[in-house]
Amino acid sequence: MVALRGKEIDAFLARPDPGRPIILLYGPDTGLVRERADALLASAVDDPNDPFSMVRLDGDDLAAEPSRLVDEALTVPLFGGRRAIRVRAGSRSFASGIDTLAETPLKDCRIVIEAGDLRPESPLRKACERAKTAVAIGCYPDTERDLAKLIDDELRLANLRITPDARATLVTLLGGDRQASRNELRKLTLFAHGAGEVTLDHVMAVVADASELKIDPIVDGAFAGKPELVESEFAKAMVAGTYPGVIIAAAQRQAAWLHKSALSLAEGQPLSSLLEGGYPRLHFSRKGAVETALRNFHPARLVAIIDQLATAALDMRKQPSLAAAIAQRTLLSLAVNAKRRG
Repeated sequence: MVALRGKEIDAFLARPDPGRPIILLYGPDTGLVRERADALLASAVDDPNDPFSMVRLDGDDLAAEPSRLVDEALTVPLFGGRRAIRVRAGSRSFASGIDTLAETPLKDCRIVIEAGDLRPESPLRKACERAKTAVAIGCYPDTERDLAKLIDDELRLANLRITPDARATLVTLLGGDRQASRNELRKLTLFAHGAGEVTLDHVMAVVADASELKIDPIVDGAFAGKPELVESEFAKAMVAGTYPGVIIAAAQRQAAWLHKSALSLAEGQPLSSLLEGGYPRLHFSRKGAVETALRNFHPARLVAIIDQLATAALDMRKQPSLAAAIAQRTLLSLAVNAKRRG
């Protein structure tokens, strides 16, 4: 059984084993699947844009004619050199083509298969895991350590440092899709170009705003005690591809702000000055929901909510496949309990 994990994956990607030319990339992080496929294919041929060297096949088409995969793998490029085949797996199985190909000696040809989140009993995954000339690599949402490395890599390329509070916030806003995370980081480094150091203001201005419009109604609904709104807006965010961790991170920031504001109210500061001041400035459309939230919660309850959200964020890191369910359950719990004022 050849299914790589952890450091084995990094070692293989750095120096692919020529004895395992069939590579299956699968998992819920489609951005990471695509990024790894791009890297493996770029190192497999001299020119990835050369149609004679790089062949692209659709998995559903191969399901009707699995032998085509073998034919393409054995074809010699018109002008010689190395050859690569990129297969996008669909809903139909072409595992029989993998079984045949696994018994066929291949020379100067690499086959990279991109798939979604395959179950262990999937015919394609089983075929690649049992073949001696194939390898299966799972692509799952980045852990906190993965994100830290990704941040460091991108900042190093841009010759930028980052403040501790900016790093801590940035980690909570990334994840779920490697390519999306990398794109956000590159936008951030471009925005901070020339500053020498990425600050929290940079992060809030660039990364946090990317999904603000989709997230605000969910967070405001939770603290204002509107579970129906939370449920409907959360579903929309999931359809739009928003990573659940970003929503929980926004709820954590809002809980911290509400706690600080509740303490200020207890000390006699007018509500109007709280709503009009501070950074980032509160949008006028959110003021009603925030006023309701401040009526719903006193500082001690907000401390408990901050702990509850931190636990949810940790659970999502440990169980990425359940991230959406954990986030939704936590936010609905907040919304239901918000009606119990005090």
